[in-house]
Amino acid sequence: MSQNIQLLSSCDLPTELGLFQCRVFEKNGEELTLISKGNLEGSEHLFTRLHSACFTGEVLGSLKCDCKDQLQKALAHIQTLEKGAVLYLNQEGRGIGLANKIKAYSIQQELHMDTEEANLHLGFPNDSRDYQFASEVLELLKVKSVILNTNNPKKQSAIEASGINISKIAPSLSMPNEHNLSYLKTKLIKHGHRALGDVLPKE
Repeated sequence: MSQNIQLLSSCDLPTELGLFQCRVFEKNGEELTLISKGNLEGSEHLFTRLHSACFTGEVLGSLKCDCKDQLQKALAHIQTLEKGAVLYLNQEGRGIGLANKIKAYSIQQELHMDTEEANLHLGFPNDSRDYQFASEVLELLKVKSVILNTNNPKKQSAIEASGINISKIAPSLSMPNEHNLSYLKTKLIKHGHRALGDVLPKE
């Protein structure tokens, strides 16, 4: 476990979905926000989501992705359970940053590329995100096992590599719309995201 993690600040935060504890951790200049409910210390089977920031979806309400829906569903479920955690990472646009994400959107429109193709066209990997910081915060809290809220096998691999047991995978399902259908299909076909096949229209 990294010894460089610091807790910078914390508060109780009332939201439209309920009252949560909000904590901000820092490691080597990078910040991570932990949004949680209940006592997480030493938890087993903790409902957990690793979530990367999405300004376009979560703030502007973009229909090009399902990020806002996934985040809100996770928080609503935590409120129901009265215990759980969302680890919110500053990894906009699969880790390429907001400006490059907007460039990638433009390329998708102009050159009829999917998400992965546009990122590669800009010279980036198809997914630059890293989940080690999130794993280290879970270790810091001595979390023993998680119910991982994800469709993404990369997140599962990151948690498993940290030594934290995954007791169950809880898929995150959102109904597609005309603007994000191609995006969701790319995640299913090229990145192996589970469960999406259950909600995407059949060809």
